[in-house]
Amino acid sequence: MKLTGSEVLAEVLLEHSVDTVFGYPGGAALNIYDVLYKYSDKIKHVLTAHEQGAAHAADGYYRATGKTGVVIATSGPGATNLVTGIATAFMDSIPMVAITANVPDNLIGRDSFQEICITGVTLPITKHNFFVNKVEDLADALRDAFRIANSGRKGPVLVDITKDVTAALTEYEKAEPLELYKNPVAKDEDIEEVAKLINESEKPVIYFGGGVVASEALDELNELLSKGDIPATNTLMATGVLGYNNKRRLGMIGMHGTVAANKAIHNADLVLALGTRFSDRVALNPNKFASHAKKIQVDLDMSEINKNVFVHKSVISDVKDFLIRLLPLIEKRSRKEWIDQTLLWRKTPVEDKYYKGDLHPGDIVTTACAMSDKEPIIVTDVGQHQMWAAQYLKNVKPIKFLTSGGLGTMGYSYGAAIGAAVGSPDKRVIQFVGDGSFHMCLNEACTAVSQNLPIITIIMNNGVLGMVYQWQTVFYEKRYSQTVLNRKTDFVKLAEAFGLTGFRAETLEEFEDIYEKALKVNGPVWIDCRIEELERVLPMIPNGGTVDDMIIN
Repeated sequence: MKLTGSEVLAEVLLEHSVDTVFGYPGGAALNIYDVLYKYSDKIKHVLTAHEQGAAHAADGYYRATGKTGVVIATSGPGATNLVTGIATAFMDSIPMVAITANVPDNLIGRDSFQEICITGVTLPITKHNFFVNKVEDLADALRDAFRIANSGRKGPVLVDITKDVTAALTEYEKAEPLELYKNPVAKDEDIEEVAKLINESEKPVIYFGGGVVASEALDELNELLSKGDIPATNTLMATGVLGYNNKRRLGMIGMHGTVAANKAIHNADLVLALGTRFSDRVALNPNKFASHAKKIQVDLDMSEINKNVFVHKSVISDVKDFLIRLLPLIEKRSRKEWIDQTLLWRKTPVEDKYYKGDLHPGDIVTTACAMSDKEPIIVTDVGQHQMWAAQYLKNVKPIKFLTSGGLGTMGYSYGAAIGAAVGSPDKRVIQFVGDGSFHMCLNEACTAVSQNLPIITIIMNNGVLGMVYQWQTVFYEKRYSQTVLNRKTDFVKLAEAFGLTGFRAETLEEFEDIYEKALKVNGPVWIDCRIEELERVLPMIPNGGTVDDMIIN
């Protein structure tokens, strides 16, 4: 049948079971939005306050639901406003299809109004991108975009469509989604070698990251830990995967990781890295990282092998497939002495000597999670509050933890929380954010209100750019250059102006009472939590340091 390019776009979205998109209209995208109006009974469009918020919402939507996030924007500034969200998704391997409208083909390259070469801009931060200036190419480009975004190591793909294509007629025939590209398969001898190394090890540690989440390998991971009696540490991207009460859980590793995690890696004789890339926030001194251990890296992306840390053995494989084939070869045994040692490290006291406040960030996190009436989805922005959220989560069951790990995008959280709440209306979404980060994304409050999303936003308000302030305290002799905000924003009054409910807490007792009220509110809530400005995130290992340089008080 004959359809316009915009109708082809809508039909291809339906082919891929897309029922929700995020975005913002504009002149070049008018034809697309006219068709979305006609398809509104099949495809829900969530209008955000800003295109960056829409990109983060598509990102959060995937992380909460496992369904590809889709974001739509117009040409020029609309397209460039997606860039930070696309880069965030790229760094964290999040499948997203970004669809941008451009000026008509006859105006391309003429510096036309709101023209930008968005494929050129996004080339380094997408898995692939398409420029479509022929309507007969549109359906295939869109179908391929979904396949590429979800094949192998996942990531964002951009499709830029000229305005004349969105109006032109073409023949459309419905098709099934393209089969994903096959993942590389590990050789039997490689898996046998890894199993042998694990079985011979006395002090092994599993170090796992976002690849375990992406491959849905939680059950297999737990079976490996149990069968081999092996402790495990996670990256920020894999926060919430293991329950707090799991005796083999060491917590987060790295710059602000736990004492137990960092000491276990330092003393291990074998480190099995699953779906993780040895980032500079984990291997702060790559030449000394796990220096006593044989290191094995299992990753889907060959480019990550030996990129940051040289390993003794690498396996290119999907984590889940690797673990399924590895498990039968693992000997069931007890490593009681090693586990007991890690449990002792878990008891190492960590207390900030600067802290003099009445409301501790750790108490905020643990109280909010404990009191939540539904299985929560945790969303954070970037900064001290992000680390406190990761450190103080005490979930018994696995939970979803949405955060910008690789790019460290301040302003990520509100958009991501909106995407999570839209995609998972049966879950409680708790957003942790600092006052600095919140000023970068609070405009999306209007979206949360218009969609009536029950997001509880907890603002850890210390009046400073906390993480940079902390570094200036420790390493720059308290020269607080541009980190003391001196802002007069009244978040409670501002909440009322946006049409949502706002509270303020200065003590733990006040927070407990307020949070109980927040759970009963039908719609978004802000809680302004006043915390001590000198409170630091501890432990802390400086850049280039090792476990011997860890600051714990």
